[in-house]
Amino acid sequence: MHLVFVSSLVPVENPSSGFDIANRAVFDGLRALGHKVSVIGYLQPGQTAACGQDVHLLGELEVTNAKVGIATKLRWLAMACLHRTTLSSAKMLEVSRAHVEALLQRLQPFDGIILNSVQLPGAFVASFQKHKTIYIAHNVEAGSARENAATASGLLERWLFKREAGHLERLERTLTRGASAVWTFAEADRLGFGHAVSSRATVLPLVTRWDLADGRLEKRPEYDLALIGTWSWQPNRIGLDWFLSTVVPLLPADLSIGIAGQLPDAPAIAHPGVRLLGRVPDARAFVESGAVLPLISRGGTGVQLKTIETFELGMPCVATRASLRGIDALPGNCAVADDPTEFAKLLVEKVSQVRAGNCPRLSGSSFHQAQKTKLLETLDEGLSRFGKPAVAWDLAFTRDDARQRAIAVGAPYGLAAHEGGQSR
Repeated sequence: MHLVFVSSLVPVENPSSGFDIANRAVFDGLRALGHKVSVIGYLQPGQTAACGQDVHLLGELEVTNAKVGIATKLRWLAMACLHRTTLSSAKMLEVSRAHVEALLQRLQPFDGIILNSVQLPGAFVASFQKHKTIYIAHNVEAGSARENAATASGLLERWLFKREAGHLERLERTLTRGASAVWTFAEADRLGFGHAVSSRATVLPLVTRWDLADGRLEKRPEYDLALIGTWSWQPNRIGLDWFLSTVVPLLPADLSIGIAGQLPDAPAIAHPGVRLLGRVPDARAFVESGAVLPLISRGGTGVQLKTIETFELGMPCVATRASLRGIDALPGNCAVADDPTEFAKLLVEKVSQVRAGNCPRLSGSSFHQAQKTKLLETLDEGLSRFGKPAVAWDLAFTRDDARQRAIAVGAPYGLAAHEGGQSR
């Protein structure tokens, strides 16, 4: 099949944010199934588009609020009000509808369009819905915006989130009801768009990289606890603020806590062991530098990519229940708590066990293989709604299986980006 993958940000060579990691997993899965995938979207400055793409850039665009000035934010708001759309979709209006439709015309013939999240599809919804579509819901975005409004610190911020929620609800209703199938990353999201959609919605398991690296030698941890995230994204920030304000004060003063990622408006922190590290050069290396990983989500929707990465790495962890959305089975070195006192207690116990050698890292290969196999099966079944039959999958899926299948259907083998050991 020839598929058009429409995304605000195109899949990149070295994904770091949760959005980019999910993009790359779905893109790699579609290519592994032997399909031709043409990509439409923007490229964030400093990133490199993933190898092997038939990519059609709309331009370079910085979409992170924390990285742009007030003039850009005001321009986005003006565009959103003028076009009666969301701020996230207003950012996409650097090109015209005519430009997008001309690009789609040049890409014909194709079997269908994969609409990746609401931002770019929401900006040009009428253009994309002239064709068969599958919609990927990274979250129930309207629900997340309503949660953000409820926790907003000021009247203007609360109004902005409420406005965003209203427009998001309209756009998500249009995109999901017009789609041949809907893919979500958590069961709650599959049911989050109403009964009319849930029968066509399926949960996509995710992996954070297509091929797991060979097992690394365990090193002495640099930090007792390690956290990393995109803290400018409000659902992530809600979890971090909860952790810093309610859990950290209960931890012993000799516990070292490394927090990586840009942190706008960093709060005052009294605990002597906390280190705010900003952006780190290698996110996965930083994760592996912790003895225990706190998984601290408190809201939002969708799957938590940091949870999947933690399980792939086999790292000891303590997780809130919200951090476990979309996860069916927990490894033996994961503990669960939502109460701050219990969460802190479990962290201290885990750190003590690691120091004593009683809570080792586990192999994440079985978890990773199960996620990848189910991802491919689910993608294949969903694509059958474009009018071509799905193919039964052998659970022992390998790279050679993908190559042989691609040859059999006359499609180019799509894992060039991973050969030679490249996984991002």
